[in-house]
Amino acid sequence: MSWSGGFGARGDAPRNRHIGPSEQEKAERGAAPSPEAFWRMRSSPSGPVDALLAAVVTALIGFGVVMVYSASAIEATVRYKDPQFFLKRQAVYAVLAIAAMWITSRIDYRRIKALTYPVLITVTGMLVACVAGLGHKAGNAYRWIALGPVHVQPAEVAKLGIVLWLAYSLSKKADRIKSFSVGFLPHLIVVGLLMLLCLKQPDFGSAVVLLFLTFTLLFVAGARVPYIAAFSMLLALAGAALVRFSGYRYARYLAWIDMDSNRADLAYQPFQSVMSFGSGGVFGLGLGRGLQVLYLPEAHTDFVSAIVGEELGFVGVVCLCATYLVLVSRGVKVALEAADDYGSFLAFGIATLFGVQAMTNLAVAMAILPTKGLTLPFISYGGSSLLVNAAAAGILLSISRSRTPVPEKGGAGGASPVPNAPSASAVVATAAEEGRA
Repeated sequence: MSWSGGFGARGDAPRNRHIGPSEQEKAERGAAPSPEAFWRMRSSPSGPVDALLAAVVTALIGFGVVMVYSASAIEATVRYKDPQFFLKRQAVYAVLAIAAMWITSRIDYRRIKALTYPVLITVTGMLVACVAGLGHKAGNAYRWIALGPVHVQPAEVAKLGIVLWLAYSLSKKADRIKSFSVGFLPHLIVVGLLMLLCLKQPDFGSAVVLLFLTFTLLFVAGARVPYIAAFSMLLALAGAALVRFSGYRYARYLAWIDMDSNRADLAYQPFQSVMSFGSGGVFGLGLGRGLQVLYLPEAHTDFVSAIVGEELGFVGVVCLCATYLVLVSRGVKVALEAADDYGSFLAFGIATLFGVQAMTNLAVAMAILPTKGLTLPFISYGGSSLLVNAAAAGILLSISRSRTPVPEKGGAGGASPVPNAPSASAVVATAAEEGRA
């Protein structure tokens, strides 16, 4: 059986086939169904999820609560006269996040398709509201929508929203993904609109993440590499121009280049962050014993990884990086084993979202990249990021659940037309087969 190249749609799927009694018997015995039956699979809400993936996410959420408390106790005492102020909030967010992950993991991920456009439209409206000045201002940026005591960050929801939309759109256009006008340009236009709204807040980091997610999924879906490469270079030049001709961005870039000369002003935060990593040594000073919380502003948010470096040392940072590597690798495994293209693209997008945010946050905290306001997934303080990431992890767990065949409406002997079967979940096996051919 041959497959079209890359991650594209399978071109020779059999038609007018059905899942007969033998397939149901196979499912009852726990055996894998045949390829033509594979597409008629659904998630079993009571079936097992990827246990390692669930354990890693839960451990990161719990670790985040501990680190937020360690990084925020002094600031909470000074500002709110309560050393546990941020701890209490983060603990509530953590409980809600685990509940959100459990609920979304119980829902068949295909049902999420119906929410694709409502989520995308809602997120766009929230971003427009922020740009229009209706958002909550903090740090010279309108990045939050105030809903009573709760502040929602639309850019965090937009990242998951664009993954949902891309997975839905790319799975529908699998046979036309190599077309520029159908498979490439429409996706670039939609993400371009969201990127412009993020840049107007301003939120340069989230705009870059949205673009990275889009190009990653386009590549996975089988879009032409020359299109991706050409637009990547073009948008990289545009990004460089945005930095060069924006006063505060260029000043921040120059300060990052020469942190030692600017450590008292624009480079104060990254300089203190690097000092935090350095003072931790190999094994760290111990939880709650870090001193950089006295000097590092907002240590419990975007720079919480610096406190991890100080209190748990080089070993702690390596373990943290290894944990995110496991998280991303399990997400990719789920994508490769998904039952359809939609599930594959969705899992790839979510795994990429976790990986790129963790990598960027750690790189910024170590001053490898200029300062960007991106949180460390599941660990940084904040409800928006934690709840969105937990919901995304729940979707990933739903995709990882075991599949059971869906009975034919017309009975076992009825015939049902079969659409093109998925291929993104079988790219590794496909490549191996083609290599032996």
